[in-house]
Amino acid sequence: MLFALPYLSCACSLGRSNDEVLANLRRGVSPLAPLDSDIPGRTVLFGFVPGDLPCIDDPEYNFRSCQLLLHAVRNGNGAFESLVSRYGADRVAIVLGASNTGIHEAQGYVDQWLDSGVKPEAMRFSMIELGTPAEYLASLLGVRGPAYVVSTACSSGVKAFASARRLIEAGMVDAAIVGGVDGRCRFALNGFHALGALSDGLCRPLAPDRDGINLGEGVALFTMEKISGSGHSGFAPLLAGVGESSDAYHPTSPDPDGRGAEAAMRAALADAGISAAEVSYVNLHGTGTQANDDMEMKAVRRVFGEDFIAYESTKPLTGHCLGAAGAVEAAICWLKLANGDIRGNALSSSFAFGGSNAALVMAGTDFNAD
Repeated sequence: MLFALPYLSCACSLGRSNDEVLANLRRGVSPLAPLDSDIPGRTVLFGFVPGDLPCIDDPEYNFRSCQLLLHAVRNGNGAFESLVSRYGADRVAIVLGASNTGIHEAQGYVDQWLDSGVKPEAMRFSMIELGTPAEYLASLLGVRGPAYVVSTACSSGVKAFASARRLIEAGMVDAAIVGGVDGRCRFALNGFHALGALSDGLCRPLAPDRDGINLGEGVALFTMEKISGSGHSGFAPLLAGVGESSDAYHPTSPDPDGRGAEAAMRAALADAGISAAEVSYVNLHGTGTQANDDMEMKAVRRVFGEDFIAYESTKPLTGHCLGAAGAVEAAICWLKLANGDIRGNALSSSFAFGGSNAALVMAGTDFNAD
């Protein structure tokens, strides 16, 4: 069973829309901005989504991750509503990768509570529940199929594709809205600061003097549909394969030999039914830390060979979007394929704390969808 990804709505530091993201991606100039308020005594670069986000009337959902979802749906020009209308509210799933939910806003409310002794009226404990973004999106679109969040740290956004595909293959739904979202989070920034993983400047993946990561925020929502001999037709990138592995090497450090990363990439290629030689572009996880980049390039060289050069990390342009990173980087592959910047097959990898690894393969294709 093959799956088309006919529609994408993406926003990250590169822009508020697909067109802006693609234009600034082609320019290759980093839009990351200084952030001096989240880590005491330290300024770091962060990938903010530019401009204002819409406010949500319900305080349960009025936090940045849900605001990013609302922005993405409004930018979708009715594509997500159309999917629900065509298949029926009970036959569409929502599967998102996320890790921060509303922790940033909840932390602010807790600070107010501690200072005043009074719980802020707008605070909702559901803000910090991992499933809340999917619950909000389902409510917004009237979806009554399965709606949940995959939260495996930085591999979440890719693993959401595998999870959504399984729902369709099992016959539980006919289509899915899949992707990832994570907003700015002071708690996450301080966590990476405590690990000594943040760069002092702009991250430099693969560079000999690389010194760590930059964080960012973003949202990427795709529609996913089965390819068949009936229904509407068009051109869209295809989800050709997904691979997952779990090496459980260490809570925060990757396996230095990259065996789990290699296994995920090989599984994605096998799932797609292609060889490594048929991949024309690899979007690396490429965080800019010494440990990640060392192990990843060992794995890439074993899979693709010493002479393969069509790979890059886009994290200096977006920051590391954590639970949304895999979806945002899949969106970059989608935009490059859909607009002819690359041809053939693209592979994107995401590797996470705890040895959770995932990779996906996309290809541009004509399709017929149910």
